[in-house]
Amino acid sequence: MKNVLITFLLIFMLASCGSKKKESGQPLVQYTCSMHPQVLKDAPGECPICHMDLIPLQPIHIDSTMKMMETDSDSSSLMDLDSSSNDMGHNDPGMVNELTLTDLQIRTANILVDTIGKVNFKSSNVLTGTVTFNENNIEIVSARVKGRVEHLYYKNMGDFVAKGARLFDLYSEELNSAKQEYILLLQQRSTQNSGVINFNHLVDAARHKLLLWGMTSGQVRALSVNSKPSFITTFYSKASGYINQLNIIEGAYVIEGQSIMRLANTSSVWVETQAYASQLAGMNNAKKVMVQIPALGNRKIEGEIEFASPEINIQTRVNLLRVKISNAGNELKPGMSANVYVNNNSSQVIALPAEAIIRTTGQPYVWVKTGNNSFKMKQIVIGGESGNKVEIKQGISSLDVVVVSGAYLLNSEYLLRNGVNSMAGMNM
Repeated sequence: MKNVLITFLLIFMLASCGSKKKESGQPLVQYTCSMHPQVLKDAPGECPICHMDLIPLQPIHIDSTMKMMETDSDSSSLMDLDSSSNDMGHNDPGMVNELTLTDLQIRTANILVDTIGKVNFKSSNVLTGTVTFNENNIEIVSARVKGRVEHLYYKNMGDFVAKGARLFDLYSEELNSAKQEYILLLQQRSTQNSGVINFNHLVDAARHKLLLWGMTSGQVRALSVNSKPSFITTFYSKASGYINQLNIIEGAYVIEGQSIMRLANTSSVWVETQAYASQLAGMNNAKKVMVQIPALGNRKIEGEIEFASPEINIQTRVNLLRVKISNAGNELKPGMSANVYVNNNSSQVIALPAEAIIRTTGQPYVWVKTGNNSFKMKQIVIGGESGNKVEIKQGISSLDVVVVSGAYLLNSEYLLRNGVNSMAGMNM
Protein backbone atom coordinates (compact mmCIF):
# COMPACT_ATOMS: atom_id res chain seq x y z
CA MET A 1 0.00 0.00 0.00
CA LYS A 2 2.85 2.39 0.90
CA ASN A 3 4.56 1.75 -2.46
CA VAL A 4 1.33 2.55 -4.31
CA LEU A 5 0.97 5.85 -2.44
CA ILE A 6 4.58 6.80 -3.08
CA THR A 7 4.26 6.02 -6.80
CA PHE A 8 1.06 8.06 -7.02
CA LEU A 9 2.70 11.03 -5.32
CA LEU A 10 5.74 10.94 -7.63
CA ILE A 11 3.52 10.85 -10.74
CA PHE A 12 1.54 13.83 -9.39
CA MET A 13 4.68 15.87 -8.66
CA LEU A 14 6.27 15.09 -12.03
CA ALA A 15 3.10 16.14 -13.77
CA SER A 16 2.92 19.40 -11.82
CA CYS A 17 6.55 20.25 -12.45
CA GLY A 18 6.21 19.41 -16.09
CA SER A 19 3.20 21.67 -16.47
CA LYS A 20 5.00 24.52 -14.71
CA LYS A 21 7.99 24.14 -16.98
CA LYS A 22 5.75 24.16 -20.03
CA GLU A 23 4.00 27.33 -18.85
CA SER A 24 7.03 29.35 -17.71
CA GLY A 25 10.04 27.55 -19.05
CA GLN A 26 11.69 27.90 -15.62
CA PRO A 27 11.95 25.58 -12.56
CA LEU A 28 9.37 26.18 -9.80
CA VAL A 29 10.65 28.97 -7.48
CA GLN A 30 8.89 30.45 -4.45
CA TYR A 31 9.83 33.49 -2.36
CA THR A 32 9.91 33.77 1.42
CA CYS A 33 10.96 36.16 4.21
CA SER A 34 14.22 35.42 6.01
CA MET A 35 12.60 36.39 9.32
CA HIS A 36 9.18 34.87 8.71
CA PRO A 37 9.52 31.61 6.77
CA GLN A 38 5.79 30.98 6.99
CA VAL A 39 5.35 33.65 4.29
CA LEU A 40 5.43 32.01 0.82
CA LYS A 41 4.77 33.82 -2.47
CA ASP A 42 5.14 32.89 -6.12
CA ALA A 43 6.66 36.26 -7.07
CA PRO A 44 9.16 38.73 -5.55
CA GLY A 45 7.84 41.43 -3.19
CA GLU A 46 7.77 42.55 0.43
CA CYS A 47 7.00 40.59 3.56
CA PRO A 48 3.53 41.57 4.78
CA ILE A 49 4.78 41.35 8.41
CA CYS A 50 8.13 43.14 8.52
CA HIS A 51 8.22 44.61 4.95
CA MET A 52 11.63 43.13 4.20
CA ASP A 53 12.38 42.06 0.63
CA LEU A 54 11.47 38.44 -0.04
CA ILE A 55 14.24 36.06 -1.02
CA PRO A 56 13.96 33.08 -3.40
CA LEU A 57 13.82 29.54 -2.09
CA GLN A 58 15.86 26.80 -3.74
CA PRO A 59 14.02 25.14 -6.66
CA ILE A 60 12.32 21.84 -5.89
CA HIS A 61 14.44 18.90 -7.01
CA ILE A 62 12.60 15.67 -7.64
CA ASP A 63 15.71 13.60 -6.94
CA SER A 64 16.05 14.91 -3.38
CA THR A 65 12.34 14.43 -2.77
CA MET A 66 12.47 10.84 -3.98
CA LYS A 67 15.52 10.16 -1.83
CA MET A 68 13.78 11.54 1.27
CA MET A 69 10.66 9.49 0.61
CA GLU A 70 12.63 6.34 -0.02
CA THR A 71 14.50 6.81 3.27
CA ASP A 72 11.33 7.27 5.29
CA SER A 73 9.12 4.82 3.38
CA ASP A 74 9.64 2.06 5.93
CA SER A 75 8.94 4.18 9.01
CA SER A 76 6.38 6.83 8.05
CA SER A 77 3.23 7.07 6.04
CA LEU A 78 2.23 9.88 3.65
CA MET A 79 0.26 11.44 6.48
CA ASP A 80 3.38 11.43 8.67
CA LEU A 81 5.40 13.13 5.91
CA ASP A 82 2.80 15.85 5.50
CA SER A 83 2.71 16.47 9.26
CA SER A 84 6.49 16.75 9.62
CA SER A 85 6.63 19.14 6.67
CA ASN A 86 4.06 21.46 8.23
CA ASP A 87 5.91 21.52 11.58
CA MET A 88 9.26 22.63 10.14
CA GLY A 89 10.32 26.00 11.57
CA HIS A 90 7.42 26.10 14.08
CA ASN A 91 7.12 25.45 17.80
CA ASP A 92 6.21 22.11 19.16
CA PRO A 93 2.89 22.70 20.98
CA GLY A 94 4.25 20.93 24.03
CA MET A 95 7.33 23.16 24.20
CA VAL A 96 5.56 26.45 24.96
CA ASN A 97 8.80 28.36 25.68
CA GLU A 98 10.89 26.87 22.88
CA LEU A 99 11.57 28.14 19.39
CA THR A 100 13.22 26.51 16.39
CA LEU A 101 14.71 28.51 13.51
CA THR A 102 16.23 27.71 10.17
CA ASP A 103 19.92 28.22 9.39
CA LEU A 104 18.99 31.15 7.17
CA GLN A 105 17.02 32.85 9.94
CA ILE A 106 19.90 32.43 12.39
CA ARG A 107 22.37 33.96 9.94
CA THR A 108 20.07 36.83 9.00
CA ALA A 109 19.31 37.73 12.62
CA ASN A 110 23.02 37.44 13.53
CA ILE A 111 22.18 35.16 16.45
CA LEU A 112 25.33 34.29 18.36
CA VAL A 113 25.67 32.01 21.37
CA ASP A 114 28.33 31.59 24.03
CA THR A 115 29.05 29.01 26.71
CA ILE A 116 28.62 30.57 30.14
CA GLY A 117 31.36 30.52 32.75
CA LYS A 118 32.30 32.44 35.89
CA VAL A 119 34.30 35.63 35.50
CA ASN A 120 35.99 38.08 37.85
CA PHE A 121 33.23 40.64 38.28
CA LYS A 122 33.27 43.99 40.05
CA SER A 123 29.80 45.45 39.78
CA SER A 124 28.35 48.72 40.93
CA ASN A 125 24.98 49.57 42.40
CA VAL A 126 23.21 52.68 41.15
CA LEU A 127 21.24 54.30 43.97
CA THR A 128 18.92 57.27 43.61
CA GLY A 129 19.23 60.06 46.15
CA THR A 130 18.54 63.70 46.97
CA VAL A 131 20.90 66.57 47.75
CA THR A 132 20.36 67.88 51.30
CA PHE A 133 22.07 70.28 53.69
CA ASN A 134 25.10 68.97 55.53
CA GLU A 135 23.83 69.06 59.10
CA ASN A 136 27.40 69.33 60.38
CA ASN A 137 27.59 72.75 58.71
CA ILE A 138 24.37 74.10 60.27
CA GLU A 139 24.69 77.03 62.68
CA ILE A 140 21.70 77.66 64.98
CA VAL A 141 21.48 81.25 66.19
CA SER A 142 19.78 81.36 69.61
CA ALA A 143 18.87 84.16 72.01
CA ARG A 144 21.37 84.33 74.88
CA VAL A 145 19.18 86.61 76.97
CA LYS A 146 15.49 87.49 77.01
CA GLY A 147 14.26 90.69 75.40
CA ARG A 148 12.35 92.31 72.52
CA VAL A 149 13.57 92.18 68.90
CA GLU A 150 13.74 95.81 67.75
CA HIS A 151 15.11 95.20 64.26
CA LEU A 152 15.87 92.26 61.94
CA TYR A 153 18.59 92.79 59.35
CA TYR A 154 17.60 89.64 57.37
CA LYS A 155 13.93 88.88 56.87
CA ASN A 156 13.79 86.37 53.99
CA MET A 157 14.40 82.67 53.74
CA GLY A 158 17.37 81.87 51.54
CA ASP A 159 19.23 85.12 52.25
CA PHE A 160 22.97 84.68 52.50
CA VAL A 161 24.55 85.87 55.76
CA ALA A 162 28.28 86.56 55.91
CA LYS A 163 30.30 85.83 59.01
CA GLY A 164 30.34 88.92 61.27
CA ALA A 165 27.23 90.48 59.68
CA ARG A 166 24.59 92.14 61.91
CA LEU A 167 21.59 89.86 62.57
CA PHE A 168 19.20 91.69 64.92
CA ASP A 169 18.92 94.42 67.54
CA LEU A 170 17.59 93.49 70.99
CA TYR A 171 16.25 95.50 73.90
CA SER A 172 16.89 93.60 77.13
CA GLU A 173 16.48 94.87 80.70
CA GLU A 174 18.74 92.13 82.05
CA LEU A 175 21.48 92.89 79.56
CA ASN A 176 21.28 96.62 80.20
CA SER A 177 21.59 96.03 83.94
CA ALA A 178 24.66 93.86 83.33
CA LYS A 179 26.18 96.65 81.23
CA GLN A 180 25.65 99.17 84.02
CA GLU A 181 27.13 96.76 86.57
CA TYR A 182 30.24 96.32 84.43
CA ILE A 183 30.72 100.09 84.01
CA LEU A 184 30.25 100.66 87.76
CA LEU A 185 32.85 98.04 88.64
CA LEU A 186 35.30 99.60 86.21
CA GLN A 187 34.82 102.98 87.88
CA GLN A 188 35.22 101.56 91.38
CA ARG A 189 38.39 99.74 90.41
CA SER A 190 39.91 102.93 89.05
CA THR A 191 39.16 104.92 92.24
CA GLN A 192 40.38 102.32 94.74
CA ASN A 193 44.00 101.30 94.50
CA SER A 194 43.89 98.80 97.29
CA GLY A 195 41.45 97.44 99.80
CA VAL A 196 39.68 94.39 101.01
CA ILE A 197 37.64 93.97 97.82
CA ASN A 198 39.48 92.66 94.74
CA PHE A 199 37.74 94.59 91.93
CA ASN A 200 39.81 92.86 89.26
CA HIS A 201 37.98 89.57 89.89
CA LEU A 202 34.63 91.35 89.95
CA VAL A 203 35.33 93.15 86.67
CA ASP A 204 36.42 89.91 85.01
CA ALA A 205 33.23 88.15 86.18
CA ALA A 206 31.01 90.99 84.89
CA ARG A 207 32.85 90.99 81.57
CA HIS A 208 32.48 87.22 81.24
CA LYS A 209 28.73 87.51 81.83
CA LEU A 210 28.36 90.03 78.98
CA LEU A 211 30.27 87.72 76.62
CA LEU A 212 28.09 84.76 77.59
CA TRP A 213 24.98 86.78 76.83
CA GLY A 214 26.13 87.33 73.26
CA MET A 215 28.08 90.57 73.20
CA THR A 216 31.36 90.67 71.28
CA SER A 217 34.75 91.55 72.79
CA GLY A 218 34.69 94.81 70.84
CA GLN A 219 31.30 95.76 72.28
CA VAL A 220 32.52 95.05 75.83
CA ARG A 221 35.66 97.15 75.29
CA ALA A 222 33.50 100.02 74.06
CA LEU A 223 31.69 100.07 77.41
CA SER A 224 34.93 101.04 79.17
CA VAL A 225 35.15 104.13 76.97
CA ASN A 226 31.49 105.16 76.92
CA SER A 227 29.95 105.48 80.35
CA LYS A 228 26.46 105.81 78.83
CA PRO A 229 25.88 102.60 76.83
CA SER A 230 23.05 102.14 74.35
CA PHE A 231 19.92 100.41 75.58
CA ILE A 232 19.78 98.54 72.23
CA THR A 233 22.30 95.74 71.68
CA THR A 234 23.24 94.51 68.21
CA PHE A 235 24.00 90.81 67.78
CA TYR A 236 26.34 89.53 65.03
CA SER A 237 26.64 86.28 63.10
CA LYS A 238 29.42 83.93 64.14
CA ALA A 239 29.19 81.87 60.92
CA SER A 240 28.28 82.29 57.27
CA GLY A 241 25.48 80.52 55.45
CA TYR A 242 22.02 80.68 53.93
CA ILE A 243 18.97 81.22 56.11
CA ASN A 244 16.91 78.03 55.85
CA GLN A 245 14.85 78.68 58.96
CA LEU A 246 13.66 82.01 60.42
CA ASN A 247 11.71 81.84 63.68
CA ILE A 248 11.14 85.47 64.74
CA ILE A 249 9.74 88.76 63.49
CA GLU A 250 10.41 92.34 64.47
CA GLY A 251 8.74 93.30 67.76
CA ALA A 252 8.62 89.73 69.04
CA TYR A 253 9.81 88.84 72.51
CA VAL A 254 12.37 86.07 72.89
CA ILE A 255 13.48 84.07 75.89
CA GLU A 256 16.87 82.68 76.73
CA GLY A 257 17.71 79.71 74.51
CA GLN A 258 14.99 80.41 71.93
CA SER A 259 15.98 79.68 68.32
CA ILE A 260 16.22 82.82 66.18
CA MET A 261 17.31 81.36 62.82
CA ARG A 262 19.29 78.55 61.17
CA LEU A 263 22.24 79.23 58.88
CA ALA A 264 23.30 76.50 56.43
CA ASN A 265 26.81 76.54 55.03
CA THR A 266 26.70 74.84 51.60
CA SER A 267 30.43 74.56 50.93
CA SER A 268 29.73 70.83 51.23
CA VAL A 269 26.41 69.00 51.04
CA TRP A 270 25.00 65.57 51.68
CA VAL A 271 23.37 63.22 49.21
CA GLU A 272 20.94 61.02 51.10
CA THR A 273 20.16 57.70 49.47
CA GLN A 274 18.82 54.29 50.43
CA ALA A 275 20.13 50.78 49.78
CA TYR A 276 18.27 47.50 50.11
CA ALA A 277 19.52 44.98 52.64
CA SER A 278 20.49 42.62 49.80
CA GLN A 279 22.81 45.31 48.36
CA LEU A 280 24.67 46.01 51.57
CA ALA A 281 26.77 42.82 51.57
CA GLY A 282 28.79 43.89 48.54
CA MET A 283 29.04 47.50 49.73
CA ASN A 284 30.50 46.90 53.19
CA ASN A 285 34.02 48.01 52.23
CA ALA A 286 32.90 50.85 49.94
CA LYS A 287 33.96 54.31 51.06
CA LYS A 288 34.52 56.37 47.95
CA VAL A 289 31.57 56.68 45.56
CA MET A 290 30.71 58.62 42.42
CA VAL A 291 27.73 61.00 42.46
CA GLN A 292 26.04 62.05 39.22
CA ILE A 293 23.87 65.21 39.15
CA PRO A 294 21.38 65.15 36.22
CA ALA A 295 20.42 68.84 36.71
CA LEU A 296 24.06 69.87 36.06
CA GLY A 297 24.45 68.02 32.77
CA ASN A 298 25.12 64.66 34.48
CA ARG A 299 28.23 66.08 36.12
CA LYS A 300 30.07 63.50 38.22
CA ILE A 301 31.52 64.41 41.61
CA GLU A 302 33.55 62.11 43.84
CA GLY A 303 32.05 61.67 47.29
CA GLU A 304 32.52 59.74 50.49
CA ILE A 305 30.03 57.72 52.51
CA GLU A 306 29.99 59.63 55.78
CA PHE A 307 27.16 57.82 57.53
CA ALA A 308 25.31 54.50 57.23
CA SER A 309 22.33 53.90 59.48
CA PRO A 310 22.96 51.09 61.99
CA GLU A 311 19.43 49.75 61.50
CA ILE A 312 17.21 48.70 58.59
CA ASN A 313 13.78 50.24 58.18
CA ILE A 314 11.24 47.56 59.16
CA GLN A 315 8.60 48.61 56.60
CA THR A 316 10.78 49.29 53.55
CA ARG A 317 13.80 47.03 54.35
CA VAL A 318 16.20 49.77 53.27
CA ASN A 319 19.24 51.34 54.89
CA LEU A 320 19.92 55.10 54.92
CA LEU A 321 23.26 56.28 53.52
CA ARG A 322 24.68 59.81 53.57
CA VAL A 323 27.35 60.80 51.06
CA LYS A 324 29.38 63.97 51.56
CA ILE A 325 30.41 65.88 48.42
CA SER A 326 32.12 69.21 47.83
CA ASN A 327 29.97 72.09 46.55
CA ALA A 328 32.41 74.51 44.97
CA GLY A 329 30.59 77.56 43.67
CA ASN A 330 27.40 76.56 45.51
CA GLU A 331 25.97 75.06 42.31
CA LEU A 332 24.45 72.11 44.15
CA LYS A 333 21.08 73.02 45.61
CA PRO A 334 19.30 71.00 48.30
CA GLY A 335 16.41 69.15 46.69
CA MET A 336 18.27 68.22 43.49
CA SER A 337 18.09 64.56 42.48
CA ALA A 338 21.30 62.52 42.25
CA ASN A 339 22.53 59.07 41.22
CA VAL A 340 25.08 57.39 43.47
CA TYR A 341 27.38 54.73 41.97
CA VAL A 342 28.75 52.37 44.61
CA ASN A 343 31.33 49.76 43.56
CA ASN A 344 30.85 46.29 45.02
CA ASN A 345 33.56 43.87 46.09
CA SER A 346 35.15 41.86 43.27
CA SER A 347 33.98 38.22 43.04
CA GLN A 348 33.69 35.23 40.69
CA VAL A 349 30.15 35.23 39.27
CA ILE A 350 28.19 34.35 36.15
CA ALA A 351 27.80 37.46 34.00
CA LEU A 352 26.17 38.17 30.64
CA PRO A 353 26.18 41.08 28.20
CA ALA A 354 23.25 43.43 28.83
CA GLU A 355 21.82 42.80 25.34
CA ALA A 356 21.45 39.09 26.13
CA ILE A 357 18.82 39.81 28.80
CA ILE A 358 15.17 40.37 27.91
CA ARG A 359 13.82 42.87 30.42
CA THR A 360 10.06 43.04 30.63
CA THR A 361 7.52 44.17 33.22
CA GLY A 362 7.84 40.73 34.79
CA GLN A 363 10.86 38.56 35.53
CA PRO A 364 13.83 39.06 33.16
CA TYR A 365 14.86 36.04 31.07
CA VAL A 366 17.39 34.82 28.51
CA TRP A 367 17.35 32.43 25.55
CA VAL A 368 19.33 29.22 26.05
CA LYS A 369 20.28 26.90 23.20
CA THR A 370 18.77 23.45 23.74
CA GLY A 371 19.60 21.74 20.47
CA ASN A 372 20.40 22.22 16.82
CA ASN A 373 18.76 25.59 15.97
CA SER A 374 16.47 25.25 19.03
CA PHE A 375 16.26 27.82 21.83
CA LYS A 376 14.33 27.99 25.08
CA MET A 377 13.45 30.81 27.51
CA LYS A 378 14.85 30.74 31.04
CA GLN A 379 13.92 33.16 33.79
CA ILE A 380 16.83 34.69 35.72
CA VAL A 381 17.55 36.83 38.76
CA ILE A 382 19.98 39.64 38.02
CA GLY A 383 22.41 41.37 40.38
CA GLY A 384 24.77 44.29 39.94
CA GLU A 385 26.00 45.76 36.67
CA SER A 386 29.48 46.73 35.51
CA GLY A 387 29.80 48.42 32.15
CA ASN A 388 27.98 46.21 29.66
CA LYS A 389 28.00 43.15 31.94
CA VAL A 390 25.17 42.08 34.25
CA GLU A 391 25.58 39.62 37.12
CA ILE A 392 23.26 36.59 36.99
CA LYS A 393 22.45 35.33 40.47
CA GLN A 394 19.97 32.58 39.59
CA GLY A 395 18.37 30.87 36.60
CA ILE A 396 21.33 29.63 34.55
CA SER A 397 24.53 27.80 35.40
CA SER A 398 28.01 27.32 34.03
CA LEU A 399 28.22 25.51 30.68
CA ASP A 400 24.75 26.71 29.60
CA VAL A 401 24.88 27.96 26.00
CA VAL A 402 23.14 31.36 25.99
CA VAL A 403 22.19 33.66 23.12
CA VAL A 404 24.42 36.73 23.59
CA SER A 405 23.57 38.52 20.33
CA GLY A 406 20.19 38.74 18.58
CA ALA A 407 18.18 37.83 21.68
CA TYR A 408 15.58 40.53 21.06
CA LEU A 409 15.12 39.47 17.43
CA LEU A 410 14.69 35.90 18.63
CA ASN A 411 12.14 37.12 21.17
CA SER A 412 10.27 39.13 18.52
CA GLU A 413 10.00 36.05 16.31
CA TYR A 414 8.61 34.07 19.23
CA LEU A 415 5.98 36.72 19.95
CA LEU A 416 4.98 36.91 16.28
CA ARG A 417 4.44 33.15 16.18
CA ASN A 418 2.67 32.83 19.50
CA GLY A 419 1.19 36.27 20.05
CA VAL A 420 1.89 36.19 23.80
CA ASN A 421 4.83 36.07 26.19
CA SER A 422 4.36 32.74 27.92
CA MET A 423 6.97 33.64 30.55
CA ALA A 424 4.81 36.38 32.01
CA GLY A 425 3.60 35.47 35.48
CA MET A 426 5.56 32.24 35.60
CA ASN A 427 7.74 31.25 38.52
CA MET A 428 11.29 30.04 38.02
